[in-house]
Amino acid sequence: MSSMLGNTPVQLSEGLHQLKSEHPPLLKKLDELLKLCLKVENGENTSESFAILRPSVIEFFDELALHSEREEGVLFEMMAVYIGRETGPIAVMEYEHDRAKSLIKTFLKNTEKGLEDYTEEKMKQDVALVKEANYTLVDHFSKEENVLFPMAERMLKDEEKQELLERINIIK
Repeated sequence: MSSMLGNTPVQLSEGLHQLKSEHPPLLKKLDELLKLCLKVENGENTSESFAILRPSVIEFFDELALHSEREEGVLFEMMAVYIGRETGPIAVMEYEHDRAKSLIKTFLKNTEKGLEDYTEEKMKQDVALVKEANYTLVDHFSKEENVLFPMAERMLKDEEKQELLERINIIK
């Protein structure tokens, strides 16, 4: 098991590389969401920034859902055969996925009826949900890139890596 956690750099197989390559566009969108959140918090065009935030969160959430499905439904399942899922890395990854999705869903539910009666204080409370999801996901992606993906590269057999690639490419 310790060889799976080694610090030596690994070259990721095509499927794992593809999952990793999905992070930069998601991180860019997270950064844009964070900028909108900070504008609301700082009182810069609060209503306008908040009005832009909801559709931006929806767009991001749709892209995140596909990425999460590829990881949870394929990679995590394949790794769980070797390391289980009740505790350890897979349990942590799934918890973080669930936490970020829950925060985003709460924001979307809170804002679904429009913004006419929204106070600046309520906007700031809901912005805090998006910010927490942001921080959770930025940290999460880093753990995947630095720990989980290299671990999977060392753990999975060549045939499993090919299966991973084929299965994640079906999810569109």
